[in-house]
Amino acid sequence: MDFTRHFAKRTKNMKPSAIREVLKLTQKSDIISFAGGLPAPGLFPVDAIKQAADTVLSTKGAAALQYSTTEGYAPLRNYVASRMQGVSADNVQITSGSQQGLDLVAKVLFDPGDYVAVGAPTYMGALRAFDAYEVRYLSVDCDEQGMIPESLETALKQGVKLIYVIPNFDNPTGVTMSLARREALVSLARQYQVPVYEDDPYGELRFEGESSPSLHALAPELVIYGGTFSKIMVPGFRLGWLIAQEALLVPIVRAKQAADLHTTIFNQMIAYEISKDGFMEEQIKKVRHYYHQQRDLMLHALESYFPEGVHWTRPSGGMFLWVTLPAHVNASEMVYDAVEQQVAYVPGEPFFTDGQGLNTFRLSYSVATPEQIDVGMKRLGDVIARHVRAVAAD
Repeated sequence: MDFTRHFAKRTKNMKPSAIREVLKLTQKSDIISFAGGLPAPGLFPVDAIKQAADTVLSTKGAAALQYSTTEGYAPLRNYVASRMQGVSADNVQITSGSQQGLDLVAKVLFDPGDYVAVGAPTYMGALRAFDAYEVRYLSVDCDEQGMIPESLETALKQGVKLIYVIPNFDNPTGVTMSLARREALVSLARQYQVPVYEDDPYGELRFEGESSPSLHALAPELVIYGGTFSKIMVPGFRLGWLIAQEALLVPIVRAKQAADLHTTIFNQMIAYEISKDGFMEEQIKKVRHYYHQQRDLMLHALESYFPEGVHWTRPSGGMFLWVTLPAHVNASEMVYDAVEQQVAYVPGEPFFTDGQGLNTFRLSYSVATPEQIDVGMKRLGDVIARHVRAVAAD
């Protein structure tokens, strides 16, 4: 059977992840990879999870192993709501990771041909989730404060179904949206009556500076908020959540019922058991401290080894920073040379929707050891220097 003859048209829009393609190049154990955005496994609270699992099985074993409600485990929904301003459990939908939240919202909101406003660059996982629904993108220019309001309004004037944004420690750039830009964004969203998807997987990972209100806190009637336990607890649980108006959650629940009936209840119960008595606050402090150290190590290595003319962001939280090379240096081509020198990154171009970003790339400082960060940045600095010289010679 030639199944390709039977594929739906939308299958053509299901592109492979550029990150996964780079990771294929890094299978050798001697390659130092800064490509994957993986949480540091040394931070996983294994003992606490084991104890919580024992408690759940001992006290609620049958319920933990049974089918459950689509909306999610009520105590966990209450816990998530308690961490957000003006939110009740009725506004919370538990999802199978924050990635499912992207898919569910796209399934409910998008028709083929709809426009989605996204940052240039933006999270490629969101693009891949939206692609399946045959949308079109309008790129919004960004700087060190986030989306530029004038560029966003230009997009909104063309008719937009959704604004997608990561305001805290953006993936891929690490940039945090300023308060003024947040206020401008929600003001424009109100003016044009366009919903906003606030993707916030890294919001708890701030290790310097003051937090700004979430977009949801500024405009709860407009904003769909996506969160996750992956970055503060463990990614393997695949536990995330959506916070939205109840009217939107009704079709989202129906879409989720068709997808997986419900997120695994056992994991939800374990997550709640861990979180309910203040453990999560200590866990978050531990995670913040670790990533702060990792970021500082990488910034020091960049300053030591990268050649003149290369620029990078200085994130105040999260797991990523963004490097901009001199014009005409192609990071998508350079990655193969980097892998030959046993170091890897993610080229920037796949984070854009319009072919921009050829001279950019993303680095993750989350899992490398201090020695790997130093050695890896030295190798990468040498690779960049060679390519800069080659471009100058041409």
